[in-house]
Amino acid sequence: MTRDELLDACTALPGAVEDCPFGDGVAVFKVGGRMFALVPLDGDPVSINLKCEPELALALRTSYAAVRPGYHMNKRHWNTVDVDGSVPDGELREMIDHSYRLVVGGLPRRERRLLSDT
Repeated sequence: MTRDELLDACTALPGAVEDCPFGDGVAVFKVGGRMFALVPLDGDPVSINLKCEPELALALRTSYAAVRPGYHMNKRHWNTVDVDGSVPDGELREMIDHSYRLVVGGLPRRERRLLSDT
């Protein structure tokens, strides 16, 4: 998966908004004002930070060398994934969806309903 494909996958989720609160070097994706993904816009390999349930985060780190504790994030709840081809694209998309669903699940009911109507 390329950096552009990662950006497109995050942008395509309902209510997702791209922002750059940390400067032009990192695309931050939010839903309901809360972050669910961060993608550095330079560097190799491409990477993405994603929110994750703690037990699943540990399991993914065990399963894939490219998954490690979240860089500059709460290491219990965030993973950094190097997009180097070792994690299948389908699995990576599921990680993005999981992060998004976790954040949406923490939103007030009214905001969740608005997202489900889109």
